[in-house]
Amino acid sequence: MKITSVDVWEVVVPARPGMVNSPEFGSAGWDEVTKHVIRLNTDEGLSGVGETYRGVPRGAVEGAIPRVVGLDPIRVPLQYLPLDPPRPAVQHPGRGWEVGRGAQSNPAHDAFEMAIFDLAGKALGVPAHFLLGGAYRTRVPADFWIGQQTPADAARNARVGRERGFHGLKMKCTIDDPWEERIQAILDAAGPDFKLTVDPNERFYRPWEFLDLARRLERFPNVALYEDPMPKWNLDWYRQVRGQVKVPIALHLANPHDVANAIKAEACDCVNLGGGMVQFVRNAAMAEAAGMVCWHGSGVDLGVLEHSYLHAAAAARNCVLPSDFVGSWVREDDLIVEPIQLEGGYAVVPDRPGLGCELDVAAVEKYRVR
Repeated sequence: MKITSVDVWEVVVPARPGMVNSPEFGSAGWDEVTKHVIRLNTDEGLSGVGETYRGVPRGAVEGAIPRVVGLDPIRVPLQYLPLDPPRPAVQHPGRGWEVGRGAQSNPAHDAFEMAIFDLAGKALGVPAHFLLGGAYRTRVPADFWIGQQTPADAARNARVGRERGFHGLKMKCTIDDPWEERIQAILDAAGPDFKLTVDPNERFYRPWEFLDLARRLERFPNVALYEDPMPKWNLDWYRQVRGQVKVPIALHLANPHDVANAIKAEACDCVNLGGGMVQFVRNAAMAEAAGMVCWHGSGVDLGVLEHSYLHAAAAARNCVLPSDFVGSWVREDDLIVEPIQLEGGYAVVPDRPGLGCELDVAAVEKYRVR
């Protein structure tokens, strides 16, 4: 079997009204950034689908196409797909791996990786997680999600999340938000066992500001975790505040070097991990070796990419914290025929061959911008 052609669609799928920021906080803007959906076609009639992260340039997608056309998806090393530009030659034979360390260089790499996993799984009749070592679990915990919202809007969405069976939510925020009012509103709406992951995207700025807020919020029983409270370039700050905050602190990381450095610095209690399917499983293994649990992060993505997250999360033994499979209800459409199945705060791991999702071509054309 050979890959013979690649279809590419550039799309923009807006967020649903009321699901991200309240009007008082302005537009988040990320839902206006383009994505690319790809489909790899073969000479045997099988196809595999993939999806880029937000903002991946068209040139990166087109640059990867010549490197996949002609490949046999079941006869390539799935852990080391030849999707990046050739590396410079090294002087000593056998040391080529030295120049290939760390994250992939082509930002479209992960979209082609998941499409090849989709193809290989279909060709072999196995789910994508089988090619990652097998699913450790059949259901992956998941949380609800909101942007930066007023206390009233946050309470309304917390009730929605609770009614849909979720056990908690992640919310975006900054240091200047109405904290006590918002947390109390969510507590009143959903109860103390509906846990909150507080994610300011590094906008608690400095240790003293973060510590002051954390101490003010200690009286609330629903605050469960702080993610990326301060700038991540300063791991010393994280190590300094860990012992002074009474709930776990997490870092959102994808590059394996960053994961290794966070572990060495003892900068966090747990990790929100990203990266491609193979890299996520590797990152999770590093965290597990350090005694850390993790979850799978996202960029509020569409259905194909979130299916790849689900397979990777299922294959990582220590991925036990609620992961971010949120695009299916935050965005207007996930561009697949059937969304991820969510039951009682868990995402059900597909057992169909490949990624287990089918591209909704009519929806893709609807949101196509090029």
